[in-house]
Amino acid sequence: MAKNVQAIRGMHDILPSQTPLWQLLEDRVRDVLERYGYQEIRMPLVEQTELFKRSIGEVTDIVEKEMYTFDDRNGDSLTLRPEGTAGCVRAGIENGLLYNQVQRLWYQGPMFRHERPQKGRYRQFQQIGVETFGMAGPDIDLELILITHRIWQALGLSDGLELQINSLGTADERLAYRELLVEYLSSNLDQLDEDSRRRLDGNPLRILDSKNPDMRELIVGAPALMDHLGDESRAHFDAICAGLDAVGVAYVINPRLVRGLDYYARTVFEWVTDRLGAQGTVCAGGRYDGLVEQLGGHATTAVGFAMGVERLVALLEEGGIEPGEQVDAYLILMGNGAQREGLLLAEKLRDQLPELRLMTHCGGGGYKSQFKKADRSGARYALILGDDELAKGVVSVKNLREQIEQQEIVLDQLAEFFKKSKENGI
Repeated sequence: MAKNVQAIRGMHDILPSQTPLWQLLEDRVRDVLERYGYQEIRMPLVEQTELFKRSIGEVTDIVEKEMYTFDDRNGDSLTLRPEGTAGCVRAGIENGLLYNQVQRLWYQGPMFRHERPQKGRYRQFQQIGVETFGMAGPDIDLELILITHRIWQALGLSDGLELQINSLGTADERLAYRELLVEYLSSNLDQLDEDSRRRLDGNPLRILDSKNPDMRELIVGAPALMDHLGDESRAHFDAICAGLDAVGVAYVINPRLVRGLDYYARTVFEWVTDRLGAQGTVCAGGRYDGLVEQLGGHATTAVGFAMGVERLVALLEEGGIEPGEQVDAYLILMGNGAQREGLLLAEKLRDQLPELRLMTHCGGGGYKSQFKKADRSGARYALILGDDELAKGVVSVKNLREQIEQQEIVLDQLAEFFKKSKENGI
């Protein structure tokens, strides 16, 4: 017997029993974004490697260690996208969507990073991302944070998440701060771990985000970037905080929040939870005003965020949230005549009720076997069509979820029965 071929480590299947919860999350996120006027964009999974080196930064864990990069048959270096922002910016520049324009865009799909697989962290993982372009003021930063807050409300997750925000200032402010930080860290070189020493010259701000508990005291004592912001950056950040206060969204200012990508400036934020162990960040984003020009476009202000779908699904599961019934009715067919007429009946019902989710039994089998399958389908109703029902021109209807007496419905009145059942919530 041939050996079974298994999924690649860190890349997982989403099974039919799991997809309803994913669809619930995706549908509610899409609904919120559409209500705010955002439009969907879809980008390729594979981009030129240079795109991510120029956007993410070469001295980052993603580019140095985690990207799936390969040479194609033409010798071009290609990479499976590790995040969505760079590809969205590339698509905007290439298709003329950004120059002197305002765009509110969103996307969803798989990203790829070669990390150590663990709960909530996979090598192929799903993200929903939102990117906005052409708006410089703090109002759009605030809008994005309020969108995420409304998404948590729609998903029933508001109580389990904490908003953390910070400002990284402008590139010049960050450069001046970087000198202070490097001086401080260099004077405590013996307390830095190997990763931090490597980052000291290339990306010292990432040291502030270290999860090494042995460095916690050192990081707490480091100079805070917030104390070195210019007046405009400080006013920008204060306006966001004032807006959050006005609408009653709680937040924590985290001066050590720097994000892992080089292109961020000014606003950065994360939504975190303590219910998923070490993988506590479920949504993160911020402003990246310099990235469009960095990738060859005209200078364009930009801000966005991305949310990890697997981690949000885990929170939904942990909270016991049910996606609801996936099938409204299951049609049981007994006898050759019923199988012929049942097919016609099912198609007629689908024509009359486009929203009806009707599963028709296929493959034969006895009444008891079909009834078990009807129950396992999750359907609210079993529709039973056999020789006796055909002779009388009726269908027997059994409510599988409530103790309601089985009844017979005339074939031509079946559509009206479902309409009334939906109106009455039964």
